[in-house]
Amino acid sequence: MNTTSRFKLLWAVNLHYEYPASPWPEAVLLHIVLSSISLLTVALNLLVIVSISHFRQLHTPTNIFLLSLAVSDFLVGLLLMPGEILLNTGCWFLGDLMCSLCNCLSLIITSTSVGNMVLISVDRYVAICDPLHYTTRVTERRVKLCVCLCWFCSVLYNSLIVNDELTHPDRHDSCYGECVNVIDHTAGAVDLVLTFVLPITVIIVLYMRVFVVAVSQARAMRSHITAVTLQRSVAVTTKKSELKAARTLGVLVVVFLMCFCPFYGISLAGDDLLTTFTASFVLYLFYLNSCLNPIIYALFYPWFRKVIKLVVTLQILKPGSREANVLWRGCGVTEITPAL
Repeated sequence: MNTTSRFKLLWAVNLHYEYPASPWPEAVLLHIVLSSISLLTVALNLLVIVSISHFRQLHTPTNIFLLSLAVSDFLVGLLLMPGEILLNTGCWFLGDLMCSLCNCLSLIITSTSVGNMVLISVDRYVAICDPLHYTTRVTERRVKLCVCLCWFCSVLYNSLIVNDELTHPDRHDSCYGECVNVIDHTAGAVDLVLTFVLPITVIIVLYMRVFVVAVSQARAMRSHITAVTLQRSVAVTTKKSELKAARTLGVLVVVFLMCFCPFYGISLAGDDLLTTFTASFVLYLFYLNSCLNPIIYALFYPWFRKVIKLVVTLQILKPGSREANVLWRGCGVTEITPAL
């Protein structure tokens, strides 16, 4: 059975039902943990989606990328995690077509998440390394176009690469209740380059450049901070804001790489090391990243903590709440201050 990259990993995960079932206390505990993570992932990313979509002040190019990432993370918690829980019941009973569709959806969401991370890295690269042209090059319209192209290309690419599985969903089944996804080495090698080697290389190279420039800018600001005039203080504040955003999104990218690289690393290690347990572990680790992203926003973005309070207390239902100045530090929970 020729399988590589994501397909080999998913194949190993889906073979778990061939082994003896876990004792019921362990199985119940695993289902409770996975279900809790799934619900938390859905809830947190839904907060991100509602917050960025509702408040006009948050409709910035960077936040649009974060919104796209939150949508893919939301789908992970809503569809992929429950699907994995269902697979852990021991037998796939939804049919061959649903098996192929679920595998295709998993690949689409994975590719889209990687694409979103590449777009975020490009956004921070332009903002830090070419700040004078950032507002003209990275416009809201162009960002929305890039996000749409990311989703479209992901759907088209993965639909083509698993076309045989969609048209003949039972061609590789050896018994009833089996759910596998198989692809040849050529398509697997192409998938490896397009969804792992190339995007990871771009992300690392761009953020290394961002890190070097950010450090030099931070040193320059510290050395000249006493000589800054009132007129230039706005520019310095803006630069500090961009550096802080780069740091926050840098943490986001690092966490993503920590959760994502084992996903491919185990599958590339060889069939001898690719066991059901290791494949399941790295897959759950990759899914966990979708739950960690909103937590990173809450830790590093004061505006996110602020808008969460406004959403949870239903103040977004008040007239004019879309125009609230949520980035103003004096904006409280009990009163929405319209943006000027």
